[in-house]
Parts: sequence; structure tokens; C-alpha cells
Amino acid sequence: MDSLVQDKPAAPDLKAVKAKQQATWARGDYSIVGTTLQIVGEQLCETIGLSPGSRVLDVAAGNGNATLAAARRFCQVTSTDYVGSLLARAEDRAAAERLKVTFQEADAEDLPFPDQSFDAVLSTFGVMFTPDQAKAAHELLRVCRKGGVIGLANWTPDGFIGQVFKTIGRHVPPATGVKPPSRWGTEEGLRELFGEQATIWYTPRQFVFRYLSADHFIDIFRTFYGPINKAFQAVGDQSDALEDDLRALLDRFNTADDGTLAVPSAYIDVCLRKH
Repeated sequence: MDSLVQDKPAAPDLKAVKAKQQATWARGDYSIVGTTLQIVGEQLCETIGLSPGSRVLDVAAGNGNATLAAARRFCQVTSTDYVGSLLARAEDRAAAERLKVTFQEADAEDLPFPDQSFDAVLSTFGVMFTPDQAKAAHELLRVCRKGGVIGLANWTPDGFIGQVFKTIGRHVPPATGVKPPSRWGTEEGLRELFGEQATIWYTPRQFVFRYLSADHFIDIFRTFYGPINKAFQAVGDQSDALEDDLRALLDRFNTADDGTLAVPSAYIDVCLRKH
């Protein structure tokens, strides 16, 4: 009897995944949500002990929370993202505060900088969403000098935002073969990505989403937060089911007792010292 040979699953088309992700993050206006997370950028700079005068690269900077935090500490900051409209928001914010920052569109998986160009490389809830995670981790290490530091803020799988993406995935299945972004929010995932090339420390943190109500949160995220905006469009006439699931998640995590919304979301501050 001839043996049956099972075909291996096709490797994911990471270029196509990236193009879809780029379009997703360009939807709505992430800066409306992103500016509420400014404290995360400030905390990350304190966690890694960022020194004035350091050459700093912010990768997948979005609307510039870590960028501004580093510039306020008198660092030489280059801010990058592959969505130009988000970077323009960051540039507006820097100009309003009269902070000197260099802005440049760039892909986190193919950074246009020489090896060991920066003393510190930062990313807050950004690089974790790259489809080719190994390539992105390699790029962070490559552009950081020996003895330099990579500082990351990454959502954890079991925290609120990790569960938001899990909820979305039940309605809009993620691309086959692509590892979840929340991998960056685990010790195991970080060690797989960076191996023995850096010493890794991490600190558990919480960011509290504060909104007027669950309705307010859903309205803001459905309108301005690319992944949720796209998910609602993708499910079409099943949008009520997605909204119900998100509302149940908000109810489960909400700690406010005054009718408003206060939702703690777990993340980790990561400090990697490059060998």
C-alpha cells in the first residue's frame, strides 16, 4: 500500500500580511488612542535609565509617545514608522513642544541605518505587531551598539489588550502561520527572539484605560483604532456579536465603581542589554 504523504502547510506570505497590517494601522486615527498612552513612553525611558545625549531610535513609533519622552530627556532622537500619517501626528506633537526630533518613514523589519548606530532603541506597543518577528528582533539588535539597550513596552497575552486581540481573532481569524504579537509579552517569546545576544530584564506593569463608559470606549476604538475598525468592517452584519463580546470583556476587566470605565491592561517593560 502506498504511504500517504501529507503536504506541509504553506509558509505565510509575510509581505502580503505586512501590506494588510500597514493598511490596517493607517485606518481611523490611532493618535486619538495613542496619546492616552503617553505615560508608557515616560515610564519606559525611566525603566531603562535613558541618559541625556543618547542617540535614540524609536521603532514603530506611531504617534510618538516614546519619541517625545526621549526628546524631553535631551536625547538625539530619530523616530520611525511605516505609516506616514501616524508619523506626521508625532511630528506635530514634537513641534508643539519645540522638541528637536528627526522623523523618517521606515519598516521595522528593514531599518535604513548602519550597524550599531544607536545607544538605545525603543518601541512601545509597536514592533511587537511585525509579521516577521525574528527579522524585526534582528534589526533592533543590529542597529543598537554593543553595550547599548533595547527598551520595549509589550502587551501580555492574558492582559486586557491581549484578550481584545484574542476576541477579534474569534470573529476575524488571523493570518495562518503568523505568530501572535503577544509573544513579545512573554519571557519565553523574548528569549526565543533575542537568544543569547542580550541580557533580558522585564518589569510587569499596568496601563489603565479610562473612558466615560463602555459605549465611549467602543465608539472611540471602533472609529479610530485600526485593528478594531477593520474587524468591524470585516464581520459585516455580524458586528453586533463582535460588539457584544468586546462589551463583555470590558465588563470583566472594569474596576470603576462610579459608572465610568477603568480597565487595567497588563504589559511588560523590557530592557535588553546587547552583548
